[in-house]
Amino acid sequence: MAEAILVLNAGSSSLKFSVFLSSDDVLELWLRGQIEALQTTPRFTAEDASGKSVSERTWKEGEPLGHEAALSHLVDFLRTRTGQHRLVAVGHRVVHGGVEFSEPIRVTPELLRALEKLIPLAPLHQPHNLAPIRYVLEQIPRLPQVACFDTAFHRAQPELAQAFALPEEITSRGVRRYGFHGLSYEYIASALPAIDARAAAGKFVVAHLGNGASMCAIQAGRSMASTMGFTAVDGLPMGTRCGSLDPGVVLYLIDELKMDARAIEKLIYLQSGLLGVSGVSSDMRALLSSNTPRAKLALDLFVYRIGRELGSLAAAMGGLDALVFTAGIGEHAAPIRERVVRDAAWLGLTLDSAANAAGGPRLTTADSRVPAYVVPTNEELMIARHTRRLLAAS
Repeated sequence: MAEAILVLNAGSSSLKFSVFLSSDDVLELWLRGQIEALQTTPRFTAEDASGKSVSERTWKEGEPLGHEAALSHLVDFLRTRTGQHRLVAVGHRVVHGGVEFSEPIRVTPELLRALEKLIPLAPLHQPHNLAPIRYVLEQIPRLPQVACFDTAFHRAQPELAQAFALPEEITSRGVRRYGFHGLSYEYIASALPAIDARAAAGKFVVAHLGNGASMCAIQAGRSMASTMGFTAVDGLPMGTRCGSLDPGVVLYLIDELKMDARAIEKLIYLQSGLLGVSGVSSDMRALLSSNTPRAKLALDLFVYRIGRELGSLAAAMGGLDALVFTAGIGEHAAPIRERVVRDAAWLGLTLDSAANAAGGPRLTTADSRVPAYVVPTNEELMIARHTRRLLAAS
């Protein structure tokens, strides 16, 4: 009988899960899936490690599920599947750990209350991340839980990299650059040594390009700077998020367009980015296949901003030993990788077109002074690792 670790990633309209089996100090994926469209037409899917479907269920339109009902269904499903294995812990992705939480931590009722106080720092993410933690505490209180924070990896950044030029009475309230996608960056930092040990020990930039997109400068495995700041709307243009925006634009929206905070929140999080610029879609695949001028503009802006941030992050480290692409767009959109690498020729990158078309892992020629790679991310495995480590230490 193997020990099973459940990993949960709860969003506003979905609940993603993975189950890892721990045996002989090895973590092996066993099951994964999600309940999506919770508030509209919920659909549950689960598959084994090979991708074979093991369970599906749909609910009628107009029969929305809340997170608690979704978790109840997932728990019932797992009880029917884990007969030969023993569920020993649950690991959770939590977007915000604030200033205090710089590493994964065992969940207690006191911790949950502390994390609830951070909701104003991530109002669109934190409440949903905490919902399954609260459910397990109430329904299965003896089951150990571990909270893993997307901000934690970046807490090692130099203080200057985390600072805003604002009065101390504001920054002392926690207004600073936090950075996100930390679990993804931590995983890439752990995986890169097997691909390029020299680069992993040096200065490299990881481009986590997905519907949410950011970049991080990493030196010897430590975060040095990131494109996301106080919130996950900063930095690169994303699927529906605007990325970096002059604060004066927000004042203009308030004064001239009479928009309130909630309308601006909707604009910058849900109506901007690739979707807003293109007017076509937030999906990179749709934009790459579109021949409309505004779709082209959205792609051009996305690539341009990546190039600018790459130069900024290389400057923050005083050099660049490698560039790594990861996440949905980074791992699968060869045309975007090609444009980014070609634009970075000034940094010493020389594209190998055939290698890029094949998906790598190396994307640059043998004589390229700075290599570029594709490294698939695995945030769930990172959470499972942390959960197992803390379980063993208790």
